[in-house]
Amino acid sequence: MASSTETGNVTGTKDKDYNLIWFIEACLSNALRMESYIQDAERENDTEVVELFRKAQADSRKGAELGKQLLRTRLSS
Repeated sequence: MASSTETGNVTGTKDKDYNLIWFIEACLSNALRMESYIQDAERENDTEVVELFRKAQADSRKGAELGKQLLRTRLSS
């Protein structure tokens, strides 16, 4: 359900743009976090968990790249 309250007047950035920026940051932050989790699993020689976290890291990187591409397009318009 969509909210009818635009908070861009508070932040100076429309919600949809803020959300896109937030999404990119969250993806990048998660990719960094996964690196730490991968190292923990590698120390324990848990290859299944390493594989899971590597996939999650790749998905986070992909999400960030897609978001950055969209943001670039919108900023250049």
